[in-house]
Amino acid sequence: MSMDNSGLLSRRAAVLVFLAFAFAYFFSALLRAITATLSPTLTQEFALHARDLGLLAGGYFLGFAATQLPLGTWLDRHGPKKVILAFLGVAVAGCLAFSLATSFSGLLAARVLCGVGVSACLMAPLTGFRRWFEPTAQLRANSWMLMTGSLGMVASTLPVQWLVPLAGWRPLFWALALAVLLSMAVIAWQVPRWPAAPAVPANPQAARPDADAGYAAVWRNPYFRRMTPIGFFSYGGMIAVQTLWAGPWLVKVAGYDPLDAAQGLFWINVSMLCTFWSWGLLNPLLARRGYTTERLIAWGLPLSFVVLTSIIALGPRAGAGAWALFCMASTFVSLAQPAVGMAFPPALAGRALSAYNLVIFAGVFVVQWGIGLLVDAFGAAGLGTVGAFRAAMGVFLALSVASYSYFMLARPDNQPAP
Repeated sequence: MSMDNSGLLSRRAAVLVFLAFAFAYFFSALLRAITATLSPTLTQEFALHARDLGLLAGGYFLGFAATQLPLGTWLDRHGPKKVILAFLGVAVAGCLAFSLATSFSGLLAARVLCGVGVSACLMAPLTGFRRWFEPTAQLRANSWMLMTGSLGMVASTLPVQWLVPLAGWRPLFWALALAVLLSMAVIAWQVPRWPAAPAVPANPQAARPDADAGYAAVWRNPYFRRMTPIGFFSYGGMIAVQTLWAGPWLVKVAGYDPLDAAQGLFWINVSMLCTFWSWGLLNPLLARRGYTTERLIAWGLPLSFVVLTSIIALGPRAGAGAWALFCMASTFVSLAQPAVGMAFPPALAGRALSAYNLVIFAGVFVVQWGIGLLVDAFGAAGLGTVGAFRAAMGVFLALSVASYSYFMLARPDNQPAP
């Protein structure tokens, strides 16, 4: 592996390392979103209720969130290559277990394993990029990793819907297990070893005052607390809708058949891919013109509330286009994650980002399962399927508006840490 004296990779080596990580991240995103496409099949085969479907999809994010805090420490200590290979081995086991499951509990346990197994697929490359790439290359690589994730989510829609009638959903997970194994081989081949840790200074606390601070300084930070509710409900809710509840809404409320629903999800994910690509182009220009993250969130996030209100009011007339608009409008909150990192000194930035990632994916789990619980509860209270879905989305809307209100009323300043 070609590397200069400063530890930066050559251009060719950097491209190969990026592609190796992106290959794994593609399948990570595919596994994340595949439940939405398979929801009609799994619901019929296992007689699932809405709460079961929400818990099944949320199990992935529960496993994902459970690893986020220790993950940062393991990455710093052992390096991206060792950590991601160990985690992807768990993902292979999860795919195989899912393919062999004969009950809801088996599906759920396998889904949690899948979430644990792919939980390092973004943080591992970002950790490596910080050491191996120049600053401008890091920004480009980070954006392209998110693009790769969007491509994986696109692949979880129509391609999966086409393959299931031909091969069945169980062999599809055998193929995914093999694909993850192949990505492990590519990472083992192309990703460099983690350099040995530098010598400990005579007075390490003086050299790195935050080295042993843990997460206490992160949780206490006013800016982190300000961003936490919108990360939990709006960011987590956006992912919950994109990766699960848009699919059941299209089938059970809007009356789509499974193929039409898969096509709708395909275009929702394509719209998200284009939106994130546009943010990558616009962010530098907006920053130069003085548009801060807080200002953009304050102005833009309410658009998602307007769209969601319209979806609830339209009911069966709200199809894939409406949900695509909701997800696109919700991407304003995605600007919060890098802002959180910049609000902390370098010694705490990794822990701050991991902690915020935990907030987001805990929100995904709660919103996915919570909407399912609410749909069943409102149905048991006498509402029909359409009414139960609309009422559940109304609760989600109210919580999202409340989190935005806290964001607007909390301490407004965000000075980047030195």
